[in-house]
Amino acid sequence: MEIENNNHANQNQLVLVHGINDTGAVFDKMATVLRNQGWLVHTLDLVPNNGDVGLDKLAQQLAKYIAISFPEEQAIDIIGFSMGGIVSRYYIQRLGGIKRVQRFITISSPHYGTVMAYASQRPGCMQMRPDSLFLKDLNADVNMLKQINFTSIWTPYDLMIVPATSSQMSFGREVIVPALIHPWMLTDIRTIKTVAEALGAT
Repeated sequence: MEIENNNHANQNQLVLVHGINDTGAVFDKMATVLRNQGWLVHTLDLVPNNGDVGLDKLAQQLAKYIAISFPEEQAIDIIGFSMGGIVSRYYIQRLGGIKRVQRFITISSPHYGTVMAYASQRPGCMQMRPDSLFLKDLNADVNMLKQINFTSIWTPYDLMIVPATSSQMSFGREVIVPALIHPWMLTDIRTIKTVAEALGAT
């Protein structure tokens, strides 16, 4: 796997936030590549990971992890996959993360919901429905994300994020990686290269 080496190690701490029914291990391939380039990479496991609690509760876990792990003045970059992108948005938009996060990358995240979430009555899943009050609230002031370096990576073939265009945003950088299956987005070399480029942006 050839990706240009990052000779000046990024001083920001990079936090990877996984999706539903995942753990931080889902980022193993991406994290290994990024660490080899010199990025300071961290993953956490959100508990529970199955939607049994609201995404706002998981965002509080993320906020606590960052507060405990890094000095208050430490700048943060966040990569959120699928549900993890929405959890990260709540942290940024509602829990003060906007003051700390410099770069924010979402990968196949349902910014405007996914109809697949209708298959479950679990609180976290209900929040990811297209008509949820939770997403409407976040999207009401989504423009605050323009204050940071934002990138959305998504695939038009996604069968978990339906419609796949729900991963699009009206600002920031948008990159389409035509992976055929939702989980493959994290291991596709095109995604990893895009992430490395986005992390190198100022």
